[in-house]
Amino acid sequence: MYLPRQLGPLHDLPDTPEAYDAVLSDVTEQALARLTPEGNLEHPDCVDDIGDTSLGITSLLAFAWQRTKDDRLPEAVRRSLAFHLRERVYTDDNPGYPNLSVRNSGLPYARYTLAAGAHPIGDWPSTVWALLQAVNVLDAADGLVEDAQRAELLDVAHGYWRWLTEATFFNPQEAGNQAIGCVVGGLMLARHLPPERGESVSARAIELYVEKIRAHRVADRGALLPPEHGGAYDNNYGPISLSFLAQAHRVSGAEIFAEDGEALARYVDARLTNGGFDNGGPRYSEQHSAFESVLGLRYFGARIGADLGRYRADSRWARHAVKEDGGVDGHFAWMLVWQIQDTTRWHREASTAVARHQLRAGTVSVAFDGRMTPAVVEAAGTYYLPAAVNRQHGFGPVVDGFLLCRPMGEVRVRDLRTGGLTAKLVTKPAVGRDHVLRHVRSLYVTDGTTLWTTVAVERLPGAPYLLAGMPYATDEGDRVRRTADAAEVVAAGALRLTHPESQGIEHFDARSEQTQEQAAFALAADPRGYGNPDEGWLHLVSSTALEAEPAPDAPADLHVFAVRYGPGGAFTPAFEHGTEGLTVRTEAFTAVIGDPAGDAHGEPELTLRA
Repeated sequence: MYLPRQLGPLHDLPDTPEAYDAVLSDVTEQALARLTPEGNLEHPDCVDDIGDTSLGITSLLAFAWQRTKDDRLPEAVRRSLAFHLRERVYTDDNPGYPNLSVRNSGLPYARYTLAAGAHPIGDWPSTVWALLQAVNVLDAADGLVEDAQRAELLDVAHGYWRWLTEATFFNPQEAGNQAIGCVVGGLMLARHLPPERGESVSARAIELYVEKIRAHRVADRGALLPPEHGGAYDNNYGPISLSFLAQAHRVSGAEIFAEDGEALARYVDARLTNGGFDNGGPRYSEQHSAFESVLGLRYFGARIGADLGRYRADSRWARHAVKEDGGVDGHFAWMLVWQIQDTTRWHREASTAVARHQLRAGTVSVAFDGRMTPAVVEAAGTYYLPAAVNRQHGFGPVVDGFLLCRPMGEVRVRDLRTGGLTAKLVTKPAVGRDHVLRHVRSLYVTDGTTLWTTVAVERLPGAPYLLAGMPYATDEGDRVRRTADAAEVVAAGALRLTHPESQGIEHFDARSEQTQEQAAFALAADPRGYGNPDEGWLHLVSSTALEAEPAPDAPADLHVFAVRYGPGGAFTPAFEHGTEGLTVRTEAFTAVIGDPAGDAHGEPELTLRA
């Protein structure tokens, strides 16, 4: 089976003016065929996320008119705009909406679903989206929309802003993308208001960003990130937040948005594999955005000099939102407008900057989590996730069922490049159930095709082994296919691929057709779409796992584990423990890993030669 939403890299989509004109032409023909006598442009199957969708198509038609002056469009824009103003603007409180701070304000808002009280929790983001669609129409209104209708739309847009910032709690779902989107809406709205009022709205928007978003950033992997649904980063919504930061900077020029966008972009670059695969997040584990992410990844990828366009997206939403039948939906339409307006081109070269939480060269990458344990290993087109044993997750030595990967003290990192090799040494103090402190030294070396890992630790009792990951997915053209195969993995000691012996959702067998996301939601405390899949996945008891025995000829005072991911011939590493540290000799390199005491500052010492 294939992962449903990890499809082609975003930078593979043509983004020339001609390509975008073809997209707008297709939208135009669909919209004109769909337009009802009442002026409705909603997709017939649209139920959820509906409050902004007809207006979103209107904004695309208005934008297309600016570029083509198609004489069929002015009437369609006016009729569909009238429909939204007449039928989709609500001023009575939605029964059951829990996030009001002012009752019966009379201010306009957009509904997530149209039926009163049916699903009110989504009204805040739907109103943000409606505000953004409205300001996009206002941007294109000159010569297209009559003065009276334009004035009514501006009044409604200002009302949306006031409802979001005065009548409700700000960002009630703790969703960074929604909150930054609201700030963008205020910044864009301000340009259409009289100067004094516009300056007030603009100042308030930046104040909200500083005090309600930036001040509440969450730390992950050495970066401060806008919180997303209660977590630090979500691989669906995080790149969408990046797009909002790009638009905020484009509109306002305020450096705070550039600084925070670049920080988020560097974080994305570090966590992404070479192949663009990523998973994890507090809202979706594997669902990836597509056109919604293009602006941010392209804009900030160019600013930081990184190939963020390798991000694998859901190409079914490659240009705009669609329904199951492939028909256009107006949801998030502003992102298509903004990415066409922005002339930044994809930066297609990999960043050469050393990143603490990433090892990357050629087709090999290791993305590390905040504890400097691999979060994803990529080699030979296959992606390995942390395996689980006895409710413990990660990569590392296992002794008597206990996984030594949680640091008990400072984690030290040494990066090195030499002779076509890229290496990272991670030294991590860890305590086992016997309360003995041991130093786990993990060396990762790659030539861009193959990854060698060596893990050394003071002699362990019993029969230890190395938990070396769970094979989960592999590249197959533009698709990512599920796998439980580790054919191109070898070890110095015996290597085995095990699968859970127990049944149940808390035991993940990579041979099954269940995805990691499905299992994570099933284990989450709340229903799918509301629960935190990252937290749910932490309840996993066991999983498919690669288990490597110690190298048979390791020094007597150490347990050494050596695993090679990717192609190569015979694998017969040799080890010697001397005064300089542990010498590791493989078919590709010789490395000396310093003793745990490190240099004069306690930093790990590493020498390497091809």
